[in-house]
Amino acid sequence: MATTREFGIVVYGASGYTGRLVCEYLNKQYGVNGDVVWAMAGRSREKLEAVRDEMGIPDTVPLVVADASDYSSIVAMVERAHVVLTTVGPYQLYGSDVVKACAAAGTDYVDLCGEPTWMHDMIAAHQDAAKASGARIVFSCGFDSIPFDLGVYFLQQTAKQTLGAPVSRVKGRVRVMKGTFSGGTLASFKATMAAAAEKPELVGVLMNAFALTEGFTGPEQPPGMAPVYEDDLDSWSAPFVMATINTKNIHRSNYLLAHQYGEDFVYDEMLLTGPGEQGEAIAKAVAEDKSMANDPRQPGEGPSKEERENGLYDVLFVGSNAAGERVMVSVKGDRDPGYGSTSKMIAESAVCLLENPDLASGGIWTPAAAMGSSLITRLQDNAGLTFAVE
Repeated sequence: MATTREFGIVVYGASGYTGRLVCEYLNKQYGVNGDVVWAMAGRSREKLEAVRDEMGIPDTVPLVVADASDYSSIVAMVERAHVVLTTVGPYQLYGSDVVKACAAAGTDYVDLCGEPTWMHDMIAAHQDAAKASGARIVFSCGFDSIPFDLGVYFLQQTAKQTLGAPVSRVKGRVRVMKGTFSGGTLASFKATMAAAAEKPELVGVLMNAFALTEGFTGPEQPPGMAPVYEDDLDSWSAPFVMATINTKNIHRSNYLLAHQYGEDFVYDEMLLTGPGEQGEAIAKAVAEDKSMANDPRQPGEGPSKEERENGLYDVLFVGSNAAGERVMVSVKGDRDPGYGSTSKMIAESAVCLLENPDLASGGIWTPAAAMGSSLITRLQDNAGLTFAVE
């Protein structure tokens, strides 16, 4: 990777809803004349100027005009940056050329992708180029999948310390989630469903927990598609909408970490709804809920500042081994998952790569495999996340 670039981080999509929040966070956390030199990028200079003024960001923060439909402008943008942070989704519509350009130029890359079929294609297309150039391409640096990917990583580090070895079975269980999914997440979900309808072979990728492990297939995984009562947690569990992407990322992390969690590793992810008849009724209602497919929100739309700041989440991870020994950890966030917390997580991921050029070699990574404990420390210090042993 080039040693001197004009910018540390370029925020591509800075005039969009989530991009604005990222810029607001970088400005508040790192200022404009500190160690992190950052710029705002998007299609329209006028929009970027308006957002910069609106957010109270100093006019010394540079603006870069780049458009997903103009590849030369994307190349020019990535060649000026050490790290490109992109919030421009759905990525299957607007992200492919950004990944291609970063992989070619040796520019690090972070996004908020929850689109496994596109990620599968990008790994196949650009892994070799990224390895050759030294570009560290890290997908899924938001609510999908950082709390889950790093939660399992943290649990396995804890298991090594307390039990002497990682555990082969981990359950991810969402205890509390207050806040909405972003318009961008909904758009990505709909674009993925539309693509699968057009190309039925993509359904196999969506259904396969090992779709991102490049030929490795582990043991059969729990389907997680129906309500179930869990004796060990004294609670009903319901299907969790983000499980489809998170499970794939976690298995990819294990694969990239040379199977530190074991080749027999089993993981599933569900939403805890409580005990008794009430818990069962909630679990069944969640399982039957199809509102996400019909949600009218668009990318760029989102909750008010008050709603973001009143949001939170709490995810429990329960690990067990063949001897029946258990280890439990939790990951909690202090803002709504889709926006307030996500914007801080992706910003810290970009800064983590920028400030740690030796953390990983070139290639296409997950947050846990590329940044692991370094990112956990940053998120706890700066971004309102808590990783705790229970």
